[in-house]
Amino acid sequence: MAAGKIAITLDRGLLKEIDRGVKSGLFKNRSRAIEEAVREKLERHRQRRLVSEVKKLDPKEGRALAEEGMTGEEATWPGY
Repeated sequence: MAAGKIAITLDRGLLKEIDRGVKSGLFKNRSRAIEEAVREKLERHRQRRLVSEVKKLDPKEGRALAEEGMTGEEATWPGY
């Protein structure tokens, strides 16, 4: 995947933590450390959004949609 460059400003303490992670081998370099942190944050955000949307679903309506068009097959499916 092609990469793009950006400039960021970080708190000195945070930068020291990143540098310790690079020095210990946890990260290949500063860029990889920051890229990984951003990726993880975005994934957590997507997961929270998904959970939020799922909570909005009506279980009875979901079951009705799942069973729509089934003719006699429901007896072979496990219960909810």
